[in-house]
Amino acid sequence: MRQTDGDSHVVHWQFATGDDADDQPGRLSRRPGDGTVRRADLQRDQSVRQWGPVTPSATVIGRANSPESDLSENIRRLHEERHSAMAGHSSRMHQLDKLRVSHALCNDLSLTPWQRDCVIGIMSELDLTAFGSQRAIPKVALVVIRHVVDREREQYLGLHDSDWIHEQPPEQLTDLYETFQSLTDEDRFTELTEKHGLDITSLNRLRRVLKEQLEDGDLEYAVHGRNPYRDPNLPSLTDRGGDQGSD
Repeated sequence: MRQTDGDSHVVHWQFATGDDADDQPGRLSRRPGDGTVRRADLQRDQSVRQWGPVTPSATVIGRANSPESDLSENIRRLHEERHSAMAGHSSRMHQLDKLRVSHALCNDLSLTPWQRDCVIGIMSELDLTAFGSQRAIPKVALVVIRHVVDREREQYLGLHDSDWIHEQPPEQLTDLYETFQSLTDEDRFTELTEKHGLDITSLNRLRRVLKEQLEDGDLEYAVHGRNPYRDPNLPSLTDRGGDQGSD
């Protein structure tokens, strides 16, 4: 309760106590049920919010004229990416997903930068429809990662050269194949393949499909971000090293 002393500007506040406190205007009621939302307010809020976005981050293009009507054909074409302004959006997002998922799997398996660029380069140019029902991006990316890593390890041991292998004695070949360790023998790679529903049989079958695609499209060394054709006008690294040593 607000009171003033005559002409002075001193304001005194008095609060009621007891049972009369809830009857005073401006006071917060503490009676049972007074803190609930009224049914009319709740229905009004629900009727307004049913036309809003489902989530705060959702994007809605256009609205219907009434609850009974539907969106116009022009707006529906925008949502389904059939509008000329949205042409190629799905393919661009698919391309970005291939690069993003492949890069994440390479980091998870601790691949070297060169191996990572080889995997991303192959995935960016690869047609996934050739893998049939196993054309999901994580599955194909794991097959490409296995191929790139095993290919590099085979080349390091010389197992990729069939002519050289035929010249070696059986004892040395046995030691080489025992030294070779495939990526499929590593625990982390096995966990990822099991997570995405791949076993050793499907990995081998999909790798044969991958080799056919690499041979047909000349993608064996399609390294992302690196030009395989060096400019002949640039000095070689060996020449620059020799010049620095002579100084």
